[in-house]
Amino acid sequence: MDFVGIAQSLTPLKVMRFNLLADWLQWQQSLNPKEIDLGLGRVSSVLKKLNFSADFFCPVISIAGTNGKGSTVAFIESILHQSDISVGCYTSPHLFNYNERIRINQQPVSDEVLCEAFEVVDQARGDIALTYFEFGTLASLVVFKKFNIDIAVLEVGLGGRLDAVNVINADVSVITSIDIDHVDWLGDDIEVIAREKAGIMRPHKPCIVSIFCPPASLLDYARQNKVPLISLGKDYLFQGLSNNSWQLNTADLHLDNLPAPVLKGGFQLQNAAAAIMAIKLLGLRLDMGNENIGKGLLHARLAGRYEQICDQPPIIVDVAHNEQSARMLQDLLNENPVKGKTIAVVAMLADKAVSEVLAAVSPKIDHWVSGGLAVNRGLSSKNMAQAVRDVQSGVKLSPCETVTDACIKARTLAAANDRIIIFGSFYTVAEASEFFKALNTH
Repeated sequence: MDFVGIAQSLTPLKVMRFNLLADWLQWQQSLNPKEIDLGLGRVSSVLKKLNFSADFFCPVISIAGTNGKGSTVAFIESILHQSDISVGCYTSPHLFNYNERIRINQQPVSDEVLCEAFEVVDQARGDIALTYFEFGTLASLVVFKKFNIDIAVLEVGLGGRLDAVNVINADVSVITSIDIDHVDWLGDDIEVIAREKAGIMRPHKPCIVSIFCPPASLLDYARQNKVPLISLGKDYLFQGLSNNSWQLNTADLHLDNLPAPVLKGGFQLQNAAAAIMAIKLLGLRLDMGNENIGKGLLHARLAGRYEQICDQPPIIVDVAHNEQSARMLQDLLNENPVKGKTIAVVAMLADKAVSEVLAAVSPKIDHWVSGGLAVNRGLSSKNMAQAVRDVQSGVKLSPCETVTDACIKARTLAAANDRIIIFGSFYTVAEASEFFKALNTH
């Protein structure tokens, strides 16, 4: 069955608060005075008013982690689609368009579908002041029900236990990685963060732990709540092979000569292995042989993850914005050397571990070009430039006001054998990608 051209929409409602998606999104941002307001009380109340229960109408895979969530979702989504299984995915944040957050069979839903789903949520909520993220989470469930999908894949936005996504019981949960991020909300203690992420687990429902040495608090939570863990290195193993392929092994599953994913980085094998295990644990009647899995790995796409958007010189964008993802970015730069110099365009949010991120990547950078982010929590151009100087005194640095200005400056600095790497935030990658896209169309 081919779901790519799906055009079905929600049943239109007689009166809508707004007719345009942009108006809906602007209004949602002002509905709750807090941008981030963790807790399940509001979203649980509206869920009931929508006549949904915590046990969703179809199997659910929920994914939490510091890094790797988006890639794991992309692999699950692609493999299921190649297996003719209808899949709905809810992810965040988006790069270019809000529609990217809610997808049916790898296709973002239309503005019309989103607006009508928002209206359904709005009529159900009464006077409950949902946050922007909560509104989107509930709208995704409305969309999934309307399209009658076979499987829902939900990506946790922040933490796990108190994230709006956790209002739905997962049939299979996945923990991709655990590191320090979102300190203002989750703290700076790995054990505390791990326990928050473990909150997406459910008693007697399997959890894939895609971590070689999980924190003790995660293991304790699983034991106390009778959660069967399927742990990397203990219950399943993956191994890269010399012919650019890899294999996945469990006690009762052996997949050999799997193609390397299109997504760059050796760590993507870890995400792909977790994705395959999650699908297997759903117990679906689908062909789990190499063919569908292989096609899924080769057709998985995720913008902004070490993505080359221009040639001559090569320009690469990466949404790395915490220390762990910055270390992965440095590894990729090491694995893909250039003859010339590496020029970095960087702009970040103020509440990130800015110095740690810069320090992780700095050994590979020959010239920095900093920019400011004019968004909520964005680091000013002045403070971004100072952060670079603080990490690398005497470094070659070209401070700029905006990301666009920084991209223009980086192009003037780059010779034929050089490369430009742009990173630090989803906002940074989005602005830079839009700039170069417009440049290449003229």
